[in-house]
Amino acid sequence: MTSVGMKIHQYIIAVTAMAVIIAGSNYLVQFPVHATVGALNLADLLTFAAFTFPVAFLVTDLTNRLFGAAAARKVVFAGFAIAVLISIILASPRIAIASGSAFLISQMMDVSIFDKLRSGQWWQAPLVSSMVGAVVDTFIFFSFAFAASFSFLGAGLDFAVQPAPLLGVLAMEAPRWLSWALGDLVVKVVMALVLLAPYSLLWRRLDRALGRPSAA
Repeated sequence: MTSVGMKIHQYIIAVTAMAVIIAGSNYLVQFPVHATVGALNLADLLTFAAFTFPVAFLVTDLTNRLFGAAAARKVVFAGFAIAVLISIILASPRIAIASGSAFLISQMMDVSIFDKLRSGQWWQAPLVSSMVGAVVDTFIFFSFAFAASFSFLGAGLDFAVQPAPLLGVLAMEAPRWLSWALGDLVVKVVMALVLLAPYSLLWRRLDRALGRPSAA
């Protein structure tokens, strides 16, 4: 499908959505999910950001599908700059640095992978690019934000580095942030699958609004 130029109001909407999602996620990552499921303590496994951050890939992939890779990269760069500035206010400088690094690298990979797969089945490009991006983002963010080896980036959360059962249930103990990272990744993978439905719906509706029939 041939992409069309992105109008300024469309660009503003996409960048604003991206900045809100990232800044909100950077704030929510500081708060574990305090709930239990049977013997599983979710505070050892998840933060609320796991449920909000994957939506950033939805914004990127819709922009890529509708307007092309170049437009998607512009949205990523602009959203990145705004989100980092907001995150410095809402979160710690270390989390802002970790988020900015992880976001930029994972989103650039998402754009490139999506562009290579765009001619395949409609679900392949958003699913594969989002899953690869999720792995990269999770590895970089949680390492930079909480691991002791990156303490030079600034103060971390004491709660995050305390030993806890791995994944909340295993006998082996590890820093709590490692369980957060693994739990976060599982949720991101699930969200990548769940978000295929709104991706398909929004893509086809926006395509018609732009005066183009969506490819099957």
